[in-house]
Amino acid sequence: MKIDSGGTAWMLTSSALVLLMTPGLAFFYGGMSRAKSVLNMMMMSFVSIAVVGMAWVVYGYSLAFGDGGPVGSFIGGFGDLGLVGLEKAATAGDGTGVPQLVFAAFQATFAIITVALISGAVADRAKFGAWVVFSLAWVTLVYFPIAHWVWWTDGKGASGWLFDLGALDFAGGTVVHINAGVAALALVLVLGRRNGWPREPMRPHNLPFVLLGAGLLWFGWFGFNAGSALSSGATAAVAFVNTLAAACAAAVAWIVVEKLRDGASTTLGIASGIVAGLVAVTPACAFVTPLGAIAIGLVAGAVCAFAVSLKYKLGYDDALDVVGVHMVGGIVGALLIGLLATTAVNGAGADGLLAGGGFGLLGKQAVAVLATLAYSFVVTLVIAKVIDLVMGFRISVDDEAAGIDGTVHAETAYDFGSIRAGIGSGAGATAAPHVRAAETAAKKVEAEGTAAEKAEAKKVEAKK
Repeated sequence: MKIDSGGTAWMLTSSALVLLMTPGLAFFYGGMSRAKSVLNMMMMSFVSIAVVGMAWVVYGYSLAFGDGGPVGSFIGGFGDLGLVGLEKAATAGDGTGVPQLVFAAFQATFAIITVALISGAVADRAKFGAWVVFSLAWVTLVYFPIAHWVWWTDGKGASGWLFDLGALDFAGGTVVHINAGVAALALVLVLGRRNGWPREPMRPHNLPFVLLGAGLLWFGWFGFNAGSALSSGATAAVAFVNTLAAACAAAVAWIVVEKLRDGASTTLGIASGIVAGLVAVTPACAFVTPLGAIAIGLVAGAVCAFAVSLKYKLGYDDALDVVGVHMVGGIVGALLIGLLATTAVNGAGADGLLAGGGFGLLGKQAVAVLATLAYSFVVTLVIAKVIDLVMGFRISVDDEAAGIDGTVHAETAYDFGSIRAGIGSGAGATAAPHVRAAETAAKKVEAEGTAAEKAEAKKVEAKK
């Protein structure tokens, strides 16, 4: 087996970087959650690694990147089950490729984070067991087929139907972000609103966690985008720089919108802007110039900053803005390829409208966006409905009010009891009365809030 050792080293590094994005997402989502559901939110990301990782090795890679024969335009076959026979295969036979197993590992990390992204929409209220079943069903019936449509080619003329159409998606605008975003919308419609939303404020409980998560996501995203070049050459360099540029531009755009609209720029805003820019540039990162990447970031940052408020107007409870950032940001990036792409950057791409290519590429991008939206939404809706009917997808009213961490996982993120136990000796003794008074007031507020949540939830159930 002849391989490019430099490219292989970069792909191994990129695979690790992309895998790190899912724990990063756990911090990002965990910080945005309420204190009583942070562990559940993080657990949903980590169990996605476990479930999807196993499925990918057993049959996922074969369905997404295998040859499906007569139905090869839509789904792969079973020729690579268990990755058997790939141990000594390379992605190219002339010594310019990487080991097939390295490519399989890299793509596994994409499938993992796509599933994890969906979880943010249903914070506080999804049964953990139901989420595990959903993860396996969704990655099998939705992710694997769409990945095959967009990315599979045998190099001999056979390919997925969107690849054959000429739609461009370098690193996952359709496959990952639009796919996860619209699936999140479908799942939210099945589970319904959190008790008390939108009447009660449900603010992030730990903004430092959000910033840490955004930083880890940004760090890993360089592997996500530049690693998709499958080599360490010029294409990877373009994708790397564009990933930086778009995220910076989107962060600025988001906090400017916040300042003009709300009077203040926030840490949550800059973190969300960074992610929005990364999402939007993902499909375009190897097909546009750095100035084009800045344009994509500016548009995505501003558009997504407004899009996250649509849930209040339309009434769907997307808890952590998966729809507003990932679906909307993915659509922005995919469509802007049709305007800004240029073969001067990447000869394997195409010229968009502004590079003299006409409307052809824009039309192909629109087809890819619409196909992903339609297929993912419908199939996700069916999967979620079936799970809800068979085993129930939502926790009880009382469990939600008490907090899903304690009722489902028998854990809490913050052990305030041990802090209280330490008060009463030494320097802490003089402050104990003040601390006890503050604790009493906090418990009263918490009890009133829990009682209000339960009463509101029971009213909703009574109406049903």
